[in-house]
Amino acid sequence: MSKTPARDRLAQAAFDLFDERGYEQTTVDDITERAGLGRTTFFRYYRSKEDVIFPDHDRLLQQLRDRLAASSSKTALVAVSDAMRLVMLHYLEEGDVARRRYALTSTVPALRDREIASVARYQRVFREFIASWLGDGDERVSLRAEVMAAAMVAAHNHVLRRWLRGESPDPIAELDDSFGQVIAMLATTASSVSDLTDLTSQGSLGNDADDATDSTAIVAFRTNTDLQTLISSLKKIVGS
Repeated sequence: MSKTPARDRLAQAAFDLFDERGYEQTTVDDITERAGLGRTTFFRYYRSKEDVIFPDHDRLLQQLRDRLAASSSKTALVAVSDAMRLVMLHYLEEGDVARRRYALTSTVPALRDREIASVARYQRVFREFIASWLGDGDERVSLRAEVMAAAMVAAHNHVLRRWLRGESPDPIAELDDSFGQVIAMLATTASSVSDLTDLTSQGSLGNDADDATDSTAIVAFRTNTDLQTLISSLKKIVGS
């Protein structure tokens, strides 16, 4: 039988103590004693007891940036969809740890504030990507990028919270559906068709190898929107 890694032992001990004593009443020394490890080992993996609770956002954010950077204007929708799934899959893999974190952040104001700050970091990554995708630095584009990024992050977090509360048996399918709804909403609420034509015609990211050809990127997602409405929305996005 393989030995539980020190990082996981510390996290398990921390969550157990938070449940038993409360977050504020638990110290780093309490955690290391419960885990049977020393303070040096604790600080090798975590900067504080707060860090034990949250996932490695720096690593996740870098994965998002890498995925988005690998796209072009023609594959941007695919990249955004993949990036949203990547974050969701991380939480699904955490399983019970994610649910225990959700319970803690719902009751401890300091943790809730940190969670909000973390969400803002993800939204910033999407906003910067979308702004580059639109390829224009004026204020209208900045606002559009902010609204689009906020909508995508909100859709992801809505599905994530449903799963954390045990209300979603298939969060990936729900995420696909929510992404489809966001795309349709953005298309149908645009002030004109030309407002969203920029999404594919003015991309300023690095070119993929297939950009030199007349290719088409297909995004697969599930949605309850009827087919004709969805087709109309997607036509608005690509400006055709």
